[in-house]
Amino acid sequence: MADARRTFGSRFRRPLIGGAAALLSLCVSLTTFQTGAHAETTLRARLNADILSTEPGDRRDENTDGVLLHVVEGLVASREDGAVGPMLAQSWTVSPDGSTYTFTLRSGVTFHNGAPLTSAEVVWSLERYFRQDSRWRCKLDFSGQGIGNLVSMTAPGPATVVIALDRAAPLLLKILARSDCTGTGIMHPDSVGPDGAFKHPIGTGPFKLGEWRRNQFVDLIRFDKYAPLPGPADGNAGGKAPLVDRVRFLVIPDGSAAVAALLRGSLDVLDNLSPTELGSVRDKTGVRLDIAPTMDFYCLLFQTNDPVTGDERLRRAIALTIDTAGLTNAITWGTSKPNNSPVPATSPFFGSVQSELRKPDIAEAKRLIKESGYDGRPIKIITNRRYPQNFDAAVLVQAMARPAGINLEIDTLDWASQLARYGSGNYQVMAHTFSARMDPSLLFNVLIGDKTRDPRKVWSTEDARAMLQQSMATDDPVARQAAFDALHRAFLEYTPAVVLFNTSRIAAVHDNVKGYRGWAGAQPRLWGVSIN
Repeated sequence: MADARRTFGSRFRRPLIGGAAALLSLCVSLTTFQTGAHAETTLRARLNADILSTEPGDRRDENTDGVLLHVVEGLVASREDGAVGPMLAQSWTVSPDGSTYTFTLRSGVTFHNGAPLTSAEVVWSLERYFRQDSRWRCKLDFSGQGIGNLVSMTAPGPATVVIALDRAAPLLLKILARSDCTGTGIMHPDSVGPDGAFKHPIGTGPFKLGEWRRNQFVDLIRFDKYAPLPGPADGNAGGKAPLVDRVRFLVIPDGSAAVAALLRGSLDVLDNLSPTELGSVRDKTGVRLDIAPTMDFYCLLFQTNDPVTGDERLRRAIALTIDTAGLTNAITWGTSKPNNSPVPATSPFFGSVQSELRKPDIAEAKRLIKESGYDGRPIKIITNRRYPQNFDAAVLVQAMARPAGINLEIDTLDWASQLARYGSGNYQVMAHTFSARMDPSLLFNVLIGDKTRDPRKVWSTEDARAMLQQSMATDDPVARQAAFDALHRAFLEYTPAVVLFNTSRIAAVHDNVKGYRGWAGAQPRLWGVSIN
């Protein structure tokens, strides 16, 4: 079947070269085709940019995670409410001192190559994430600055995996479930070649990787031997049944082209719709909107090692020029909630301390500027157009800062270049976004850390790291709320960043698509979704 489709595509590929419209016309033709008595069902969804790799835990971004989480699964997964549920592990126990977790694997789970899941593949996958040259996002969390140093990962039996740390680790399960760490997806060793080079992910998920045609599409193929958990899907957990034969993620960077594709029937699900495009799809016959508040945040990052933005008074002055509520309303067209805290507005830990917005105060901003000695020299603010809210935020912040005498100059980069600059810390100010994390400690963790080891971190003070450790060292809600309150107050004072808002994930979905729902995890979930 896959060969038949590639033959069809290759026959028409050359005449159709010429842009997104031609590609989309091709995709209309390929939605279903007859093979004997079976009409293949293909669900078409949009990516605003291509994925970066097919290796879980390697080069990644939000789109890469969203695709690969259909292919691989971890021991545990995040539920809708931010709690953690079972996935490949049916249960687990924790040692009395809280440092050792023993997982019992589910029976009847099969890899995409037909091999049964055992503890050996789990330990192999975990060891691969922790190899020296790994770029796995969660690796640094298993350190003295994270939840604790990893002591061992063992497989005492074919269905038993033991992970031991050097201290109590109440957040271990939430770390393992993180979407930006691809859920710590477990793969079969045949995912790599004899030389250790990665080939393609052989996971246990509801779909297996099909063809990846760079900057055009990524195909996922239904895994007929998938063993879903009982019950409905719940976040990334629960019963994740594949209900279509093929999922095709089409790469359509331009928002207008994506809307046109949806309205002409070339797309079934337009996920991650920009608020500026809402008017183009609202009230259209045959299209429904799905809007779900998320646990991400958009922000300004400050390089605290820079000679200019390293001055705490100047950073606070910039923050005091920003009308957060007005900016959020303008940029998101009223679909998102303004928020100056790394704790998302949908979190159960978003309380009275976090809900108070910083009020603009130009007079105080001018006082702080004078005190800092800032002389009006240009300050570069890096942004991108892949995420339109980043660009719009930079433009509005630039305009709001001008009356106070702050001279911000916008430098617009492609997304890959901005990620490289973020990773190296090579910037003064950056309009940036962080994908959803289901616990506030994990969101503070994207800001806090040892800058000498990880240049991405913008808040590297000893006090901040100690407070973050306190938030991670307990699972008592009262104690954690106190830790988050203290972190929030210190964050506003030091101002290593300015949080602006939490977005809502907006999707426009054709009426013939059933079962699609957005959620706080801010990623597409195309299991449990069918199409007529």
